[in-house]
Amino acid sequence: MPHPLQRLAHQGPCRAPLPSRTQGRRRACLIIKRLSKASDKATAKLAAKLKTADDYTGLVNTFRSGPPALSPMNIKALDESSNLIEYFVHTEDIRRAVDRWAPRALDEAYSDALWDELIKRAAILYRGVDLGIVLVRPSGPRHVAKRAPVSVAIVGEPGELLMHAHGRTRHALVTFEGQPDAVALLQSAEVGL
Repeated sequence: MPHPLQRLAHQGPCRAPLPSRTQGRRRACLIIKRLSKASDKATAKLAAKLKTADDYTGLVNTFRSGPPALSPMNIKALDESSNLIEYFVHTEDIRRAVDRWAPRALDEAYSDALWDELIKRAAILYRGVDLGIVLVRPSGPRHVAKRAPVSVAIVGEPGELLMHAHGRTRHALVTFEGQPDAVALLQSAEVGL
């Protein structure tokens, strides 16, 4: 059986089969289609090097050691901001790719960090929605992500709001408050990158 990276190398990141709940990733791939060829080539090259379990362990250790010296990801604030969201969303993609899953109980500091990063990005993530968007935490804080004459409030814990904002709308445990036709419009809209 081929290594998972070898399978990806043959499929390419934008063509790999995805569960229906992650179709938003396909849109993201289309946005960066020009980079797809380079990504496919790099993935194939990496997969060709991974012949044994020790090779894979080495790759994991390289990842753990952090970004290369000249990478912008060495800027602590950029690294923390980017990876907090990426790791959370992709971990949840994996967790929720089964029929039976339950939300994780996140500690307050982690939830607050997710909320802080979400509100920085919310306007971009909901830019394609023809409605006003208000994000609401059950504990009370609200954030107006986008203004419009008709708005919908999306209510949920920060991690769930983040999943919704990143296009994982079918598997985000959120509720909507607003006019029924506005809620229907939001539920049919494409959100995320």
